[in-house]
Amino acid sequence: MKFHETDLPGVVLIEPDVHRDDRGFFLETYSEERYREGGIEGRFVQDNHSRSVKSTLRGLHAQVERPQAKLVRVIEGEAYDVAVDIRRGSPHFGQYFGARLSSENFLQLYIPAGFAHGFCVTSPVCQLEYKCSDYYVREAEIAIAWNDPEIGIAWPVSRPLLSDRDRDAPTLAGLGERLPRYEG
Repeated sequence: MKFHETDLPGVVLIEPDVHRDDRGFFLETYSEERYREGGIEGRFVQDNHSRSVKSTLRGLHAQVERPQAKLVRVIEGEAYDVAVDIRRGSPHFGQYFGARLSSENFLQLYIPAGFAHGFCVTSPVCQLEYKCSDYYVREAEIAIAWNDPEIGIAWPVSRPLLSDRDRDAPTLAGLGERLPRYEG
């Protein structure tokens, strides 16, 4: 198993060992001990599963109070998955890292607390699963504009399918003091 640091400290791209043969494949998708050795600490308390059609864009989402770290993987299809540093005062504020996660490459993305998460489906259908380090709390969640020019994400779709909430989400600048503070 390989843990690849990204340009955003704390965001890690994980390449599991996949054992293939004529019958199919086997891989370990999570092991607390191995992930801790790879620099990913903490416990996960909730698993989420999403199914979406091509061009669906979900995000950018984060919980401000009770922030969640996430461990994301695709089990069917492909998605462009993104982490954005939204911590006020961070030297990487507003910067993002994106990666193509698929059921073929088995890559996983670890997104620490204090980062927003979003993804765009690039295959006909995509099923995405992710572990969360805290429980979902609707009142604690924020949405950030998927096309915020301050972030400048190069999404692989020009006309995404969006929820009303994502379509009407404010920019980072519009959220101001609501954003989490960088603890250094």
